[in-house]
Amino acid sequence: MRAYTKVWIAAVAACLGILAVSALSLPPSFRLTAISDIIQCLLLFSGTLSFLPHAFRSRGRLRVFWSLIASGIGLWFLYQFVWIYYEIYLRVPVPDMCTGDVILFLHIVPLMAALALRPHAAEDEYAARLRGLDFALLLVWWVYLYVLFVVPWQYLAVNVGPYGDNLNSLYLIEKFAFLGALVMAWLGSNGEWKLFYANLFGAYLTYALSSHFANSAIDHHVYYSGSFYDVPLAASMAWITITGLFIKGRAPQPAVRSISAAHGLWLARLGMIAAFSLPLFAAWALMNTSVPPLIRSFRVIATLSAALLMSLLVFVRQRLLDGELLRLLTHSRESIAHLKRLQTQITESEKHASIGQLVGGVAHELNNPITALLGYSDLLLNSPLTPGQKELAHEISQNARRTRSLVASLLTFAKQRPSAMVTVDLNSLLRTAVKLSEPQSQGMKIEVHIDLPQGLLPVQGDSNQLLQVFAQMIDDALNAAHRYGNRSVTLTAEQENDQAVVKICHANLGPGAADGQPLQAANNSTPLGLGLTACQGILRQHQGRISCEQSRNRTNVRVEIPLTPAPEKSRKPAAPLSWQPHASA
Repeated sequence: MRAYTKVWIAAVAACLGILAVSALSLPPSFRLTAISDIIQCLLLFSGTLSFLPHAFRSRGRLRVFWSLIASGIGLWFLYQFVWIYYEIYLRVPVPDMCTGDVILFLHIVPLMAALALRPHAAEDEYAARLRGLDFALLLVWWVYLYVLFVVPWQYLAVNVGPYGDNLNSLYLIEKFAFLGALVMAWLGSNGEWKLFYANLFGAYLTYALSSHFANSAIDHHVYYSGSFYDVPLAASMAWITITGLFIKGRAPQPAVRSISAAHGLWLARLGMIAAFSLPLFAAWALMNTSVPPLIRSFRVIATLSAALLMSLLVFVRQRLLDGELLRLLTHSRESIAHLKRLQTQITESEKHASIGQLVGGVAHELNNPITALLGYSDLLLNSPLTPGQKELAHEISQNARRTRSLVASLLTFAKQRPSAMVTVDLNSLLRTAVKLSEPQSQGMKIEVHIDLPQGLLPVQGDSNQLLQVFAQMIDDALNAAHRYGNRSVTLTAEQENDQAVVKICHANLGPGAADGQPLQAANNSTPLGLGLTACQGILRQHQGRISCEQSRNRTNVRVEIPLTPAPEKSRKPAAPLSWQPHASA
């Protein structure tokens, strides 16, 4: 506990002790009245000051909460200052119909507004706005009740008896309504907040009971300022100061048990009850013939005015509610659409997984007869054959190798596993792919023209997989050129912005992909074949893409792969390019 807090508490205890001693030892006098009024005013001023630091240190909803608490205690202090003005400055008793009585009646309203914010529980902005409107309904209703029952006897038909009775009864109902709200807040909180609500409840319960006994003493003409009836009142004021000094007012913790939904529901119900009670009060005002006609007319006008204001608040509340419901409906529709897309993706993933397992099994089974075909074709080529037989044996060998390459692509498609990405030189990789295709191009008597840029074309990727892609593309181009009698295939590479672009130009393959459109992996009917379809899956892992650009006589297959910055000298050099053919199962 800080030193100034100890001094503050000691000063509050001293004020309370002085008042108790004075009430017991001094007779009714101006000095006793002055001591009582000043001490009560100091205690309420102290209570107001004890909550202001919480407002300055807090943010958002907590700042509003502590400001409303301080405002409520401040209004109570202002009402006590009215007593000092009459009893000490003017040295006259406080009038039975004092204009300042409305301040005392309304000082509980900011306290109720603070409880409506529920600072101990997490709450979104929308719920806070709705509860603010619900509280505004109740605020208008309390002011309306004061105007309906108290004001007419103070200004229209002056009568101390009905004025005092109505004011005391209405104020007592308001105090116990506030105590009930404190109980609800206590039930929905824990930790320091529960302790705060319990202390505030104790202080206001003491005040409600002591003020009730003081009013009874006034009715029996035994009360005077500074009497022992003021000691419990001062004790409740001192209790408020102690509560403000010891509470820390921290933000709500996630573990707080909240009954926010029930609280908001009951607050809305109370607001609706307040709105629906207006016609009943209007009917009562019209049928109450025991009061002067002027009061009846005034009550009807006050009821109509309150009904208009509360109707506007209900309209605004309904607009907010409709907007929130529309937002929730839109969010629900988007969530359902997202779930449908997710379900479709899961179905496609399961389908692809099944296809991958099937393709992997078939590819492994095909590897054995393909290996046998390659072996026998090599034996035939090394055997003494006629030129026609050698050409047929060469065709068998080339198609077997092409089939093996296709099976390797199918195996890669079936595995669907991430690759080890390193920086590789695309130019070196393309030269290696052309070198590997030389037996096939020489056998088909097709010339492969290479146009590569000077320097490096560094890309990030798996060198073996990228080599497989370009070897497959060259293989398809050679077969297409051989089929259409074309004796040349052109392979070019260049840099376009931050992309490495590889083009393989060969004879037109016939109708198929549209100009410049990316190949569709699911379109197995494309003339570019299943090999390039599998290649597209590899390129997708490398953030690249493959597309077909057709003209009247030729077809360009275009591959784009993102470039990577050239490695600095201080960095570890890129892994050397090595080609490892896919092993047979």
